[in-house]
Amino acid sequence: MNIAERTSPNFNDRDRPVSMLVLHYTGMDDAGAAIDRLCDPEAGVSAHYVVAEDGAVTRLVAEDKRAWHAGAGAWRGETDVNSASVGIEIVNGGHCYGLPAFPEAQIDAVIALSNAILERHAIKPSGVLGHSDLAPERKLDPGERFPWRVLANARIGVWPAGVTGDRTVRHGPAQGSGETLARLQKRLREIGYAEPGEGAYTARTRAVVAAFQRRFRPAAVDGLIDGETANLIDAVAKLTR
Repeated sequence: MNIAERTSPNFNDRDRPVSMLVLHYTGMDDAGAAIDRLCDPEAGVSAHYVVAEDGAVTRLVAEDKRAWHAGAGAWRGETDVNSASVGIEIVNGGHCYGLPAFPEAQIDAVIALSNAILERHAIKPSGVLGHSDLAPERKLDPGERFPWRVLANARIGVWPAGVTGDRTVRHGPAQGSGETLARLQKRLREIGYAEPGEGAYTARTRAVVAAFQRRFRPAAVDGLIDGETANLIDAVAKLTR
């Protein structure tokens, strides 16, 4: 694929191998504005790649360098996600702009780019992540409209098939702690989410559950563990072992 080059000054050296691919939306007006910010030394942020709405790809940081895209986040015990990941910024206004759809040409480019990255690095399907997975209390991107299932069909990430359940059966703040809640929190931790709780339904638990739903049950994101969400958590945990 054709990749344009524009070098961002916002990077440093890695100190560990790449084990994650992190997808973001830019949350800005357009590709030009996003690239300008990611190349601004005063902004202090960057990504390895930017994918525009028309599918054009721009490389800002070489993959062997540590781009500054993930910030304070964690996954499977790794707290320096920037050192262990490649970051792709996907041009999309995000929630502040009404969460626009991702054009087909853009997703095709994301798939092609992601497959190339996965071929170069030892990234397992469970290591393909959204920014909201890493930082569920701070980030929402790439958002509910991002087509994770389409990517999983292209062997990028995971997707649980054929999972249903009763949305009226809930394990949330009203139910307090319990064996079922503790088990599901353990499963979320096994998947990779940091600090999902220890038997009590906390604000952090709700943020983690909402991040999980935003990715795997985007039609209903409320942060409560209903029957369908519980079944999805179990199914995803099995896929990521």
